[in-house]
Amino acid sequence: MTAPTLDRAGASARHALPLADVPPGITLDDLPGRDLDEPELIGLAASLARDPGRWEAHVAFSDDRRHYVSLYRDAHVDVWVLCWTPENDTGWHDHDISSGAVAVARGTLTELGLAIGQRPVATEVPAGSVYSFGSDHIHRLTGRDAGSVSVHAYSPPLWRMGQYLVTDDGVLKRHSVSYADELRPLDAT
Repeated sequence: MTAPTLDRAGASARHALPLADVPPGITLDDLPGRDLDEPELIGLAASLARDPGRWEAHVAFSDDRRHYVSLYRDAHVDVWVLCWTPENDTGWHDHDISSGAVAVARGTLTELGLAIGQRPVATEVPAGSVYSFGSDHIHRLTGRDAGSVSVHAYSPPLWRMGQYLVTDDGVLKRHSVSYADELRPLDAT
C-alpha cells in the first residue's frame, strides 16, 4: 500500500504527510468561496501551521480544559488552533458532515482510531505532519507532549459533532453536540 498524495483523499494519521512536502495551496487570503475537498484542506491546514503569526497569540495551555480558538469561519470553511497537554482528551467523536485536516505545528498528538472488536489503532502524529479525514471518520485525539499545538480545518464548517460512549458491553452510543462544546471523554476507554 502506498502513502496517499495530495491528489488522493484520506491522508489518514497513519499516512500523515510532512508539512514540507505539501506545496503552497489555498490560504485564508484566497479561499474559493465553496466547500473544500480533503487535499485542499490539507493545503490550508499546512499553510496555517507554517505561519505561526496567524495563531501564536492564541496559544495557551491548561490541563483542566483544552484550549482552542476559532481562527476563521465562513459558509464553507472552519479553522481552529488547538493547544494540548497530555491530560487533554477529546473522547471518541466524529465531525458530522464535515471533512477535516489536522496539521501539528508543535509537539505530538496521538490519534486513536475506533476499531470494532480490538484495541483502538494508535498513531503518533509529530510536529511537521498533516493528515486529513472524511466525515465518516470516528477518532479520539490527545496531546502526547505538553505544549503541543495543532491547526484544524473543516469543510463544510462544523455545526454538530457526534460524541461517542462505548458501554461496558461494547455498545456504541452517539450523542449529538454543538461544534462550540468542548469535547471530553464520555467513557473511560
